[in-house]
Amino acid sequence: MSGNSTSNNSPPSGSGNDKKQNWAASPSTVFNHFATSGLSVAVATAITHPLDVLKVRLQMQLVGQTGPLSGMGKLFLSAVKNEGPKSLYQGLTPALTRSFVYGGLRLGLYEPSKYACDLAFGSSNVLVKIASGMFAGAISTALTNPMEVLKVRLQMNPDMRKSGPIIELRRTVSEEGIKALWKGVGPAMARAAALTASQLATYDETKQILVRWTSLKEGFPLHLISSTVAGILSTLVTAPIDMVKTRLMLQREAKEIRIYKGGFHCAYQVLLTEGPRGLYKGGFAIFARLGPQTTITFILCEELRKHAGLKAM
Repeated sequence: MSGNSTSNNSPPSGSGNDKKQNWAASPSTVFNHFATSGLSVAVATAITHPLDVLKVRLQMQLVGQTGPLSGMGKLFLSAVKNEGPKSLYQGLTPALTRSFVYGGLRLGLYEPSKYACDLAFGSSNVLVKIASGMFAGAISTALTNPMEVLKVRLQMNPDMRKSGPIIELRRTVSEEGIKALWKGVGPAMARAAALTASQLATYDETKQILVRWTSLKEGFPLHLISSTVAGILSTLVTAPIDMVKTRLMLQREAKEIRIYKGGFHCAYQVLLTEGPRGLYKGGFAIFARLGPQTTITFILCEELRKHAGLKAM
């Protein structure tokens, strides 16, 4: 991929063309790409779900107000004491369902998008990778937004006896209409586009740079370093968008202060009433979750791809 001085007219064997042929080889190849991607994201989500619950609750502190914020540790102790340890796994069912579908589509669409651009424009540089990541993330999120809405609403519900994915789905549709399942879809798509582009393009580029300039080869150390770099960058890029998305999806939970008309209006109101730090509420929890989740996802995905007979990402 990198460092080739070969003519663009005839790609060397074993590079782009072989990979494009692999995509068209059989339905099982496509399924393996989807399944390995979806499973790796679902496992990472299951491991880091308690941090996601804390992140959502941190983001919903002092909505429209300024004041002292509770830290992640205090919020964790409060949730366990008042609601029990199970509260940290609220919304797990829609989270896992979404993760498998979203993860499979997001990672599964990234590579064919990248190779399609390579075919069309004769290039797979970092801009192509960013564009491919944005496309894959946005499409995947648009399709799975209802599961994300159900997840965050369950995570904010302290009464687990009256909650559950099916109950919450019926309640949301009956009280707010089917459109409510796509609340926050704009910021969610923007976040997913930024997340996928920053994660996958950074991981992809970091791997290439490390292979080119160090003695690292395909294997655990290379995957660990590359995924850690991707996790750090994607957290910095997506934290404000994630907070806006959460606020919009949970507007029903704050009826008395229904002040957000859309993503940009939400961000403006947060800056106005809560200051710049308001956009990074739950930022540490986002990093504590997204960092390990990114690392687990890529390491596990690479391992699953190897066992499925697929090439490394």
